[in-house]
Amino acid sequence: MSDRPGLFHPLCGANLATLLRLFATNGAVAPRHLPRAAIALAVALVRWPFTTVERLMVAMTRRRRAPMKAPIFIVGHLRSGTTHLHNVLSQAEEFGYISPLAAALPWDLLGIVRALEPLLARALPPERYVDRIPVNVDSPQEDSIALANMTPLSYYHGLYFPQRFRHHFYRGMFFDGCRPREIAQWRRRHIQFLEKVSLYQGGKRLLIKNPAYTGQIARLIEIWPDARFIHLYRNPYVVFPSTRHFFNTLLHELALQSYNEAPVDEVILQSYPRLMNTLLADAAKLPASRFVEVRFEDLENNPLGETERIYRTLDLPGFEQARPRFEAYVTGVRGYRKNRYRFDTETTRLVQTHWAAFIERWGYEPPVE
Repeated sequence: MSDRPGLFHPLCGANLATLLRLFATNGAVAPRHLPRAAIALAVALVRWPFTTVERLMVAMTRRRRAPMKAPIFIVGHLRSGTTHLHNVLSQAEEFGYISPLAAALPWDLLGIVRALEPLLARALPPERYVDRIPVNVDSPQEDSIALANMTPLSYYHGLYFPQRFRHHFYRGMFFDGCRPREIAQWRRRHIQFLEKVSLYQGGKRLLIKNPAYTGQIARLIEIWPDARFIHLYRNPYVVFPSTRHFFNTLLHELALQSYNEAPVDEVILQSYPRLMNTLLADAAKLPASRFVEVRFEDLENNPLGETERIYRTLDLPGFEQARPRFEAYVTGVRGYRKNRYRFDTETTRLVQTHWAAFIERWGYEPPVE
């Protein structure tokens, strides 16, 4: 983790309206981060003519295109192993996904990104900040950062502006306090972005991963009636310190304000039960062929077997054709070393106190160090 975060912030991919609203409503940017904010504004201004043309072209051609296929959504609480599952499933050639450049420049995917992809690829970090997973131009990404550059509704804005960490987390995860027009704008941006990714990926069915969607299945079904969902869950005793590490690492890298007072532990502990209860209530209304649950530890121990079960449960074709690619990927990451955490008495007590119902539901015990 660097002591001096880079000058190019993820908000460099935002449109000017979103950027100005964020700067106007979230308190002052810390003086040491003013160059990062200034660069983001300058990049938005330079991109504005190209972004505007792309936006108009996409809108003009939308009615001529066949409707995109309903996505497959990978959901689960932060740090539940969804990235691993996303990486495995994306090896199948019939699936499309969000690339790093699509996530970073959602407004410019069909213009600037296509034209300058080799050059832009050089600017990608070699690995993810939080867990050292390698990143290249073809690595599948979630759409959190992309939508944070398109709409004010994103939990990532709490990482950028931690003076309102709690406010942005609950708006981004649950739409708490959001007005109908804000939610309608989020819906339009969500559809707009996924349709562009589908075009960029040649019309393939998209695999979409986003922890925020864990509590939004009912809303997603309204948009994509034929969508399918894969819920990955993991030992809550591991999820808590890993999520804490995730937030603290990204706050260090991405915050434009002091983050010492951000209520990270409180938000994680209080939001987990709400997120899981909402997921379970929404999933109960889905047909068996539209929702499948996967235990992370089972996926880790038997990746091909669990992948085949996902295909079978969701009635997806093509497992045998994709099996060699799955096998090659799993073999290639066999030596990956996960982050390790200390499971002290106080952390264990906090998790037991707040998340007991799910520890019991899934039959987990505190890990042995």
